[in-house]
Amino acid sequence: MQRVEPRRELLPWIEAQLNARPLALEAASADASFRSYFRVRTAGRSYIAMDAPPAHEDCKPFVRAAALMAQAGVHVPSVIAQDLERGFLLLTDLGTTSYLEALNADSADSLFRDALDALLRWQLASKPGELPPYDEALLARELALFPEWYVQRHLGYRLDGPGRQELDSVFALILKRALAQPAVYVHRDYMPRNLMVCEPNPGVLDFQDAVYGPISYDVVSLFRDAFVSWDEERVLDWTVRYWEKARRAGLPVPGDFSDFYRDFEWMGLQRHLKVLGIFARLHYRDGKRGYLEDTPRFIGYARAVAMRYAALAPLAALLDEIEGKAPARAGYTF
Repeated sequence: MQRVEPRRELLPWIEAQLNARPLALEAASADASFRSYFRVRTAGRSYIAMDAPPAHEDCKPFVRAAALMAQAGVHVPSVIAQDLERGFLLLTDLGTTSYLEALNADSADSLFRDALDALLRWQLASKPGELPPYDEALLARELALFPEWYVQRHLGYRLDGPGRQELDSVFALILKRALAQPAVYVHRDYMPRNLMVCEPNPGVLDFQDAVYGPISYDVVSLFRDAFVSWDEERVLDWTVRYWEKARRAGLPVPGDFSDFYRDFEWMGLQRHLKVLGIFARLHYRDGKRGYLEDTPRFIGYARAVAMRYAALAPLAALLDEIEGKAPARAGYTF
């Protein structure tokens, strides 16, 4: 975690909200945005303060999504106090143990069962018009990060002519598949790092980018994560368990699991390509080191999916070429 410092006016604001002087104010986490979080300790209690500079961040989507998730029966931080103009929130503290820290071969089944139950509650509460749509424009902007930041900026690999046309054709197929899925509430980063081990379990964090979009998105975020990987057999088993629960609950998943799993894999591909671009951008544009260390995991995810479907063969070839596993073809130049 990068070292962060609160803005000078944050501490006096906290003191005014609590009518007490905090005994300690320590960094709790720093994410890939301009938001920072601090644990506020007083006599016998702790809170979380969010510092989100309004020139770069807007707290309103966080407050809105927190209310929707709480109404759905999902355990999220309660907003105790807010100053949206200055970008300050004071929140309840969901503890210090994330799923990422707690997950192992023995604990995974139990922890993921709770995570899926919470996800189902969130999805069952879905209503159109409450959250921004995860529409074609947004999905396409995310995909565009891959060639711009990972392929060209990070690898120094320029896509010209036929190469770019092939990639754009694959992107069009990915978008078509995503947009054909039923739409529900989407956390958009429902992964172990953002789930806390607490009671009731899990506590859910980092939901300010929530949207209304493809039903498989959060499921694949959970099981094909940026920071921990599982063998395919376990991922398949957990995904079946979600699909069975979703069908019983009346969620609009396909009646045939193979159709849902295809949606799951193609949706994951969109996310994995996006994240490769985001991690490269964080490194080169924002000076946030360390994210690129996890890119091989995403290349592995993306290659495995691209090789399983004939329509994605051009992407599989590109991934092999840019990773040095196959000779370059016309349209791909360093």
